[in-house]
Amino acid sequence: MARSYSGKIEAVVFDWAGTIVDYGSRAPMGVFVEVFKRFGVEISVAEARAPMGLPKWHHIQAVGQQPAVAERWRQAHGRDFTDADVDRIYEVFTPMNVEVVPQFADIIPGAIETVAALRARGLKIGSTTGYNRPIMDVLAPLAATAGYVPDNMVCAGDLKEGRPSPLMMYRCFAELGIWSPAAVVKVDDTLPGIEEGLNAGTWTVGLSVSGNALGLSAAEVAALPPEEFARRRAAAARELAHGGAHYVIDSVADLLPVLDMIEGRMTRGEQP
Repeated sequence: MARSYSGKIEAVVFDWAGTIVDYGSRAPMGVFVEVFKRFGVEISVAEARAPMGLPKWHHIQAVGQQPAVAERWRQAHGRDFTDADVDRIYEVFTPMNVEVVPQFADIIPGAIETVAALRARGLKIGSTTGYNRPIMDVLAPLAATAGYVPDNMVCAGDLKEGRPSPLMMYRCFAELGIWSPAAVVKVDDTLPGIEEGLNAGTWTVGLSVSGNALGLSAAEVAALPPEEFARRRAAAARELAHGGAHYVIDSVADLLPVLDMIEGRMTRGEQP
């Protein structure tokens, strides 16, 4: 049996869209709506958002399996939605997402500063994403130009299983040279991303405002009436907490105090 870890945090593994880039995780939404429309089925943005965080092939599958969407598919095609349909949609989805992702490559406020502070502490920076390599081949260089270059990047499709399995996290451990999951914090704005960290045995921090849970740009968030913002923020935080996140914050800009709290718990012998 492995011994309990009694050291400090060694690495933080970040998601990409809604966590480091693309405030509101908006890049895929219009693409999901448009690609289903091309196949004769109307879906809402809420239906497109529901499985956010999964690898995009599985995301398409999950959208099509929602009862209301599945019924619309049967009405449009005269048969059930199948994995072969997922394959066909996925082939169209990827180039469409590649085309729009530069429009949503903005760095989330505070991300660069937070990562710099983590590096100053000697921490390693890992990353996993529900995007596949073709999409990240466009997005990662744009983020690098803006100042964000993690120590590794594991994409959907790199391994046999993606989120919510822990396999992408395991590759992060290996590539970063870290053996104890208790030394790692996973930061994500989606439930599958939080599950990915939990299944790998890491600490997890959910992001309630900057990502998929609210699904709004920074300007749209700022324009919300205070009562509406508070209501939506609380609902998003509850969802992430119920999904198992050890901590929930608004965005990566709020991460550093949470890491201090986690390390305080670690010094008392607590494990994730």
